[in-house]
Amino acid sequence: MNSASTDVLISEVGPRDGLQSIKSIMPTTAKHAWIKALYQAGVKEIEVASFVPAKLLPQMADAAEVVRYAKTLPGLTVMALVPNLRGAQAAIEAGVDKITIPVSASAAHSLANVRKTREEMIEEVKKISAYRKEVAPQVKVEAGIATAFGCTLQGLVSEDDVIRMAEQVIEAGADESGLSDTTGYANPAQIQRLFKRLKMAIGQHAGAAHLHNTRGLGLANCLAAYEVGVTSFDSSMGGIGGCPYAPGASGNVVTEDLVFMFEAMGIKTGINLDLLLEARKPLQDGVPHEQIYGMISEAGLPKGFAAATQWSAK
Repeated sequence: MNSASTDVLISEVGPRDGLQSIKSIMPTTAKHAWIKALYQAGVKEIEVASFVPAKLLPQMADAAEVVRYAKTLPGLTVMALVPNLRGAQAAIEAGVDKITIPVSASAAHSLANVRKTREEMIEEVKKISAYRKEVAPQVKVEAGIATAFGCTLQGLVSEDDVIRMAEQVIEAGADESGLSDTTGYANPAQIQRLFKRLKMAIGQHAGAAHLHNTRGLGLANCLAAYEVGVTSFDSSMGGIGGCPYAPGASGNVVTEDLVFMFEAMGIKTGINLDLLLEARKPLQDGVPHEQIYGMISEAGLPKGFAAATQWSAK
């Protein structure tokens, strides 16, 4: 595992966001192999599962087992998504380091995604935060604001609503609140405007950029976010994923391409690109009938390319 200092944190969400959005069900042992390969490449934070009823997302039926395996990898921050208190209890019992709660700025998406109103989700954040404080204060809670840049169900989403909800989840006890371009509507100017407002509103509690490449602006939007001070980014190997409850939402930012962009600029990610590209194999082996994406995996690294990061892999 790489111990070098980094300028940005790349949080891999493929084992959760990616796998829950495709038809194939990756075998548990294949998930283990993929997570280990990501870890060996130097990925420091992985969202490995979501704790939801198996009848709704059978792809996540082995969530607790996957968490327990990931916790055997020293130094890895193991993260899981939870939509409610019951899911948070199961995730904490399994041993996660961090839980993420999806809170949608779009009223329509909130009902479709978690079957709760926006106001009910704020109350859920309060319950989860209180439970965490009581039984597992070391576990971090992030309440990301989904559909922050627009919604395929609702259309325009008020920026004032986005910022107000971010303030409310922090007041409810969350440690961080980031912004998610769930439907791939965002553009770089919008990204910078809203992340600046987020930082002004909640300061050090401002969290990750979770951006999609649905309309081809994923990397441009990540760079725009970095330029206004964002240093934590969610991405998915092979670009798999989206949101099963947001029509047309596809294509997470490709982890490999994002790492290449930053490393080529001299912005350290702490991730070994060669090993990261090798980690595509266990992903493809685990879901052989699914298409995975990426530009750097097709084109290869430029001749003479040397990432700024120094390595101590194991």
